[in-house]
Amino acid sequence: MSSDFEAYEQDFGTLTAEITNKIGRIPKLGGEEKTQLVLNVDKQLEEVRELMEQMDLEVRELPIQSRGMYQSRLKSYKGEMDKLEKDFKRSRIAYSDEVRNELLGEDAGSSESQRAHLLDNTEKLERSSRRLDAGYQIAVETEQVGQEILANLHTDREKIQRSRDRLRETDANLGKSSRILTGMLRSGGRGGPSYSVKKKKTFCKEGLQ
Repeated sequence: MSSDFEAYEQDFGTLTAEITNKIGRIPKLGGEEKTQLVLNVDKQLEEVRELMEQMDLEVRELPIQSRGMYQSRLKSYKGEMDKLEKDFKRSRIAYSDEVRNELLGEDAGSSESQRAHLLDNTEKLERSSRRLDAGYQIAVETEQVGQEILANLHTDREKIQRSRDRLRETDANLGKSSRILTGMLRSGGRGGPSYSVKKKKTFCKEGLQ
């Protein structure tokens, strides 16, 4: 498995070296030649991204005890990739002094100011985009928490409803039992004196005889 990772590393080194060389050439070119080189570098950067994904998958499949070293190497490659992409963005709107003077003549100084302003705006847009992504992630997590709370409330409501139903059933059973006991007591009260009176009358008759 580690041999596959090392093979990807070799491809990564070869590609990034070529890209670095081409990025350095882009500002020296103009017109169609520059456009073609930009497209070529963009395509190679996409290949590097795919390599990074493959390396990441390889690291995930490594045993835990061997994973740390490769994760560190992968992290450094990601940092190198980020730097390449930033350099590439700058090179696309950059011109060497010779090309800039040829294209703009006396307006070269103004162009440099516009380029700096454009770079500044680009960085601001990137920061705003990252903040929006972070805000969206927070919103998604908040929605998930809200759904969990609602589910828990629904479960608690069902438990409370079942408890109420059992309480009503218990009250009904207690009421029924109370009525039965009351009836039995009343019945016993009526039967006791009647039996006593009958027994007394019988005793009196026997005495007279």
